[in-house]
Formats: sequence, C-alpha cells, structure tokens
Amino acid sequence: MRIAFVGAVEGSGVAFDALVASGHAPVLLVTLPPEVSHRHSDFVDLGPRARAAGATVFHAADINAPATIEALQAAEPDLTLVVGWSQICREPFRAVSRLGTLGYHPAPLPRFRGRAVIPWTILMDEEMSGSTLFWLDEGVDSGAIVAQRLFPISPEETARSLYDKHKQELAHLVTEALSRIAAGNLSATPQDHTLATICARRTMEDGLVDWHAPAESVLRLVRAVGDPYPGAFTHSGQERLRLDAARPHAAAGRYIGLPGQVQSHTQAGFTVLCGDRRAIEVTAWDGLAGRRPKMHQRLMPA
Repeated sequence: MRIAFVGAVEGSGVAFDALVASGHAPVLLVTLPPEVSHRHSDFVDLGPRARAAGATVFHAADINAPATIEALQAAEPDLTLVVGWSQICREPFRAVSRLGTLGYHPAPLPRFRGRAVIPWTILMDEEMSGSTLFWLDEGVDSGAIVAQRLFPISPEETARSLYDKHKQELAHLVTEALSRIAAGNLSATPQDHTLATICARRTMEDGLVDWHAPAESVLRLVRAVGDPYPGAFTHSGQERLRLDAARPHAAAGRYIGLPGQVQSHTQAGFTVLCGDRRAIEVTAWDGLAGRRPKMHQRLMPA
C-alpha cells in the first residue's frame, strides 16, 4: 500500500515512525519548509527520517496549492495520512488518494473539535481525553471515526504530560488502523454531530496571566499552555516573565496585599497573591536572567 504522509510536529514524528515500524513506510512526506516552521511551537523537521525511509520530501506552505496537489498525484498514493497540520485539506487534495485521507485529532471526537485542543482540555478541567483517527471530509474534524483510544486525565495534568499521552496513543492508533486498512477493512463510525463541541483558536497572547483570577485558575493556565506551547506569562516592569511551573502555596488570608504582588521569596522560587487572596508559588520561570522579582513588586500586564 502506497502511503503519503503530511505533518510537521512532534506527534507527526511519532506517527511516521509507527508507519515505518509496521512496514508501511510512506512514499511521500509533505511538510513545512523551514522558513515557516514558526507556525508550530512543537515543529519537528521530518525530512531526515523521511529520506532515510526512502520517501520523497515535498515542502508545502499551503496544503491546497496546485503544486502540492501535483506532488501528491505524482506519488500515486493509496492512502494519505495527515497528522499535525493546521490547514483544512480541501476536496481536490482529499480526492487524490485511492482509499481516502485519514486525519488525526488529539481529542475524543466528536467533542473538542477545532484548535488548541490540548490547552482547552486542561482549561476546561476535563477528566477524560482521547486520540482519534478519522476520515477527512468537508468539515472540521467531523469525519467518520476509524479508531479511537480514550484515557483519563490527571488533576495535575500539564500540556506536556497530556501531549505525551496523546503521542503514546497515536503510535498504537496508527499501527491498528493501518493493519485493518491494509487488510481491506475500511469500516468507520459516523460521528454524532449533536454531541460536538468546538474549540477556538488560541494565540501566544492568550497566555497572559490575570492575577485577579482565583489561584486555581492561574495554576490551571500555567499547566495548560506550557511546554510544548509558548507558556503563561506576566510582566516584571517592562520585562516579560514566563511562568513554567507553579503550585499552591498558602490558604486564603495568609498574605495581605494586591493581586499580582510578590509576597515572599522561597527556596524554590517566589510567591504571588491571586484574586481570591490565595498565593501560588512559582517554581520555574524564564526571564529576569533567572532572578526572582523584587519583594512586594506587583506583576502586571505590559
């Protein structure tokens, strides 16, 4: 079976490796050119491993451009697999492969369709998540489900830990689905669109901390938008301060001050008061050349 593969992020690498390991090495890799790799904070250059597997490498900034479709047609794929690509694959692209085009989404479809799914999953305080392979159609994450694996979410889940769980499930999904498809089993389960939820796009600036929010909300934001994403941030004076890890510190009323005010220096970092009069302890950060912000300084938007 001739497979074309589309992807450019960490999860794409996991799926590509799973294809090679299962004897289904792609004949074509469509990936981002280096000059636009900034589109994904989790970008991975798949070119070297694709060439090592004998695949042709085609760089595409636009998945639906005529040149991209021509490259796909030249590969004569039976199946196209799209993992880690932010653009919608339009009908001319999807129509090239003989069997169809599979997509991957790090969510328990039909819930959590759309963008920034891993951060939104944590921000919405979900208890379960799931990884899904599905046939691409004219909608967004709306096609029939080929394979899905559900798993629980820890109360202290971070973007990195959840991302890694999805990568682990993705490797199993790809192996399972390709084995079935290669055997001629193209069965899939239509989604119940009445159960669909849609996640909005998030930008780097959406990581700005609102110190008037409750401590738990601030901690959840830090966990949700950190590695491999740009992270939660605030400002110490005019300098941007990224908060990489934090934990609860004190009960309400322990500190008297203003939201965003640095209340103490600790062995691990520093504490900041939140809107519910509870403090969090920041234990890992980037900025200020590694120094702690000054005592009683108020961390603010720019």
